[in-house]
Amino acid sequence: MSHLPRSLAFSGPLRAAASGARRYDPPWTAARAGLRAGFDPTPWSPAFPAAWPPPRPHRSPPRRSPGPDRRVGGWRAAAKRGTDLVLATLLLGLLALPMAAIALWIRADSPGPALFRQRRIGHLGLPFQVLKFRTMHAHAAPAGICPQARRHDPRVTRAGALLRRWSIDEWPQLLNVLRGEMSLVGPRPHAPGTCAGGRPFEQVAANYAARHLVRPGLTGLAQVRGWRGETETEEKLRRRIDSDLEYIARWSLRLDFWILLRTVPALLRHTNAW
Repeated sequence: MSHLPRSLAFSGPLRAAASGARRYDPPWTAARAGLRAGFDPTPWSPAFPAAWPPPRPHRSPPRRSPGPDRRVGGWRAAAKRGTDLVLATLLLGLLALPMAAIALWIRADSPGPALFRQRRIGHLGLPFQVLKFRTMHAHAAPAGICPQARRHDPRVTRAGALLRRWSIDEWPQLLNVLRGEMSLVGPRPHAPGTCAGGRPFEQVAANYAARHLVRPGLTGLAQVRGWRGETETEEKLRRRIDSDLEYIARWSLRLDFWILLRTVPALLRHTNAW
């Protein structure tokens, strides 16, 4: 038996054959011993199935969907919030004096306050008061109606036209970021009752509410792609929502910094800014 491999010398039926003992081994027993010894039993043999033991069904662990509530949660949410606080504080420190001068300019250009507060839909659908430099003549909008600004809008003041062209009117929203109501990057917050093609946003797209799973932002993926300004058609709104949901699904700090960098040339192009 010295010339036999050890795996063969001590296999069940082969051990009995080597010792000369006469015993009956069912064919499947010998086949199993052959599998342990590295043999491949003849698949056409009627006495033994082609595969023994029968293969177990492959059960992979269920994958958890990388939904937006998980991607921007836990340590990711903490990292995003920490980045917002640091950058918003730095930007407010740099822009404090220009913002004070702009506030005086607005007060001198037209009667009314320098800041404009408007109810917007925020994180998880909760309302909040967004801050902006006032760019229109002070008046109350009709109840339940929030008309969007359009090109050559007569409501826009002389100072407001320049501020809106360069999106300077959005600077006070850095305070909303510090208060935790907004983020530097995210879907832009919309006012309740805003319409596209004569229909409220909620009725145009069934997945509209999914964009509220994260904090709204000063800028976003839709804005750097040129989807900003008036949404006079439903198609424009759908394009914005698609970009917002893509941002949520792909979120990372790298993507946030990429959008912040892309915001600068987007502002210089003045696309749909009026």
